[in-house]
Amino acid sequence: MDSSAKVAKAKRISGKATGYITLVALVVLSWLIFKILTPKNFGNPDNLLSYFEASLMVSAGAVGFFFVMVMGMFDFSIGANIMLSSIVGAVMASRYGLGYPGLILGCIITGALVGTLNGILYVTLRIPSMIVTTGLALIYEAVASYIAGGQSATLPSDLRALGSMPGNLILAVIAFVAAFLLLNYTRIGTYTYAIGSNEFVAKNMGINVNKYKVIAFIISGAFFGVEAILTISYGSSMVAETGMLSMSRNFYPTMGCFLGMAMKKYGIPIQAIIIGEFFLQIIYYGFVALGAPTAINDVISGLALLIIVTLTTKVSKGEIVK
Repeated sequence: MDSSAKVAKAKRISGKATGYITLVALVVLSWLIFKILTPKNFGNPDNLLSYFEASLMVSAGAVGFFFVMVMGMFDFSIGANIMLSSIVGAVMASRYGLGYPGLILGCIITGALVGTLNGILYVTLRIPSMIVTTGLALIYEAVASYIAGGQSATLPSDLRALGSMPGNLILAVIAFVAAFLLLNYTRIGTYTYAIGSNEFVAKNMGINVNKYKVIAFIISGAFFGVEAILTISYGSSMVAETGMLSMSRNFYPTMGCFLGMAMKKYGIPIQAIIIGEFFLQIIYYGFVALGAPTAINDVISGLALLIIVTLTTKVSKGEIVK
């Protein structure tokens, strides 16, 4: 190995160390602040385990959503996808007696189909992804409500092993490893970064940009299907919401992906999403322990994210921010 290669490798290792130190420091600092403020209600080992389990659910979807966000696209149908996938999985598992195969395949296939429709309509209609997915979210909510009979879908107690340890951890780790391998060791990951870096150059290189945008949405949808499995297994039921009420589920996957985007320069976007979601859950449950209203929690979480992204993202002079 020549000296230039050694220097480059050392810089990569140093960058990753900086990223990990930053993320761990955020987790420790946020835990310490709330532990001081509410020593009896927050941060005990059992509490931390519940925060971690909550973060696993969101992280499993967010690592897939990163493929969409890194290309500069967005998805407002996240919550509707999770809701629809959860209901379909529960119906397949219980109403049709397919058990765990029905739950798993029902959620993941439904999520992937939602992602496919999102991607195809986005590249076909040539309008902003947030507009396409907002309109589709209303349709997904209506479909979910129809399947659930306007009520809620409940998962039987004997099919909830994936909602607690070690089932949820095993499924989440499989999702994390799959996302990591796809992003770092496949053509899909290479082209994802290429399109996100400069779509025009990617086209000139011969990359079928529209094809890989659709693939990104499919991957994202499938991972939200995994999140749906964890969500309904943990909560036991899923209410069929309409009127865009499902959008409340968009917040944490999106927040985690922003952290992943901010840490992309250190080469640890997937790891940043996983640790970042745990950090966000600590903030959420910290404010719950304080008895703060949900609105205050969301405001503080949003401000914290803006500060983190601002401090960790350096824009070069003359660079266009989009």
